[in-house]
Amino acid sequence: MIQENRNQAWREELRKSMKTKERTDIPRVHMNELDPHYRAGNQEEVNRGLTAEQAVGESRRCLDCPNPACMEGCPVNINIPGFVKNIERGEFLEAARILKATSALPAVCGRVCPQEKQCELHCIYTQKLKKEPVAIGYLERFAADYEQKSGQISIPEIPHKNGIKVAAVGSGPAGLSFAGDMAKLGYSVTVFEALHEIGGVLKYGIPEFRLPNSVVDVEIESLKKMGVHFIKNCIVGKTISIQALEEDGFKGIFVGSGAGLPRFMNIPGENLIGVMSSNEYLTRVNLMDAANPESDTPVAKGKTVAVIGGGNTAMDSVRTALRLGAERAIIVYRRSEEEMPARIEEVKHAKEEGVEFMTLHNPIAYFGDEKGRVKTMRLQKMELGEPDASGRRSPVEIPGATEDITVDVVIVSVGVSPNPLVPQSVEGLKVSKWGTIEVNENMQSSIPMIFAGGDIVRGGATVILAMGDGRKAAAAMDEYLK
Repeated sequence: MIQENRNQAWREELRKSMKTKERTDIPRVHMNELDPHYRAGNQEEVNRGLTAEQAVGESRRCLDCPNPACMEGCPVNINIPGFVKNIERGEFLEAARILKATSALPAVCGRVCPQEKQCELHCIYTQKLKKEPVAIGYLERFAADYEQKSGQISIPEIPHKNGIKVAAVGSGPAGLSFAGDMAKLGYSVTVFEALHEIGGVLKYGIPEFRLPNSVVDVEIESLKKMGVHFIKNCIVGKTISIQALEEDGFKGIFVGSGAGLPRFMNIPGENLIGVMSSNEYLTRVNLMDAANPESDTPVAKGKTVAVIGGGNTAMDSVRTALRLGAERAIIVYRRSEEEMPARIEEVKHAKEEGVEFMTLHNPIAYFGDEKGRVKTMRLQKMELGEPDASGRRSPVEIPGATEDITVDVVIVSVGVSPNPLVPQSVEGLKVSKWGTIEVNENMQSSIPMIFAGGDIVRGGATVILAMGDGRKAAAAMDEYLK
């Protein structure tokens, strides 16, 4: 023990002795990745994580700012300097413990959270030094993965149960985050999931090569050890009503049922065989073993697969198509690459794996063969006009400029709408014209006992924003129930 204290004191002295210039001169670490030619043919995770040496080296870049702006960009308010400095000291398990104090899913967030638009965007390197930010996401993943592999997974301390039952509708990131915080506060939490797997969009919407199911399962197991109860194959609003939950003694209900209703473009030929939504495509592949030809519900694979859209879900879909054997996988996007909402890393990975990008093109019709299968896609060529309300330049048609492309499968990934089951089943629940549940600043709906967050409120957002909603709703529901 004495020797360990000496070693820790020595490491702390070494850390403090490093001058600011020495830290800022350290180049940002690069993520270890599988070879593109190899990975495009399998479901192995592309990003391999950092080694301990790489993680410690990257953590030394952190300047330990007196007012850490990085935390301002984190929707779940993670103590970023706290966990990063523990990595620098070699205290990897302590770093993981700090992460889990505020995040129910650190290993997930370290993989899929858009840090470049949030915590890393606020980093002093980005804002003041005009250098690459500290790789906060890579370090978060490292600490969480280290704990998972160590077998020494810490479970947050749970106070005595207060005897109050609360429910979460949906086991996606919003529901899981809400459940974790409410369990820490002593509530008896039950999560209701419509599908046969816990995890929501983390399981059905994100492929294994980006987020392995095993990683999600470990996070869920931690919640179970905290006392959270999960019920699968139960559709709230159909299998069981909100009123029935209330009658069963639930004093508060959090709705995090997501946005599982796909949108289409309402153009000719969308009803042809081989044209489907990204929701259907990814859910069938990720949850229903549809890639297996002997599956009860095999998915159409196709030699030429076109994915319409430019977001992360579109990238997931087109990269999945490659892994299912597509000889030509194409992203069709009506704006330029600069306007794509997908993460830069996802676009990079797709290009490395051989995905074609047809930007400034928009489908206007699909044509089928005599059996009703899609065979041709007609594209309208576009150019960029003035910026729209989001600040992105609006796509404008080039009159008379069209192009026909031969396709076997078309996957439409142009957005989603909120799941309507809960809003339609609760009398008096205020809903927007877009079908989202209306909430106040505390995520509380027009019915006081019902709170909501994630895509059912936002209409479509990131994992980390949904988690932030879940945390905010938990704190507000705790106050309401008290």
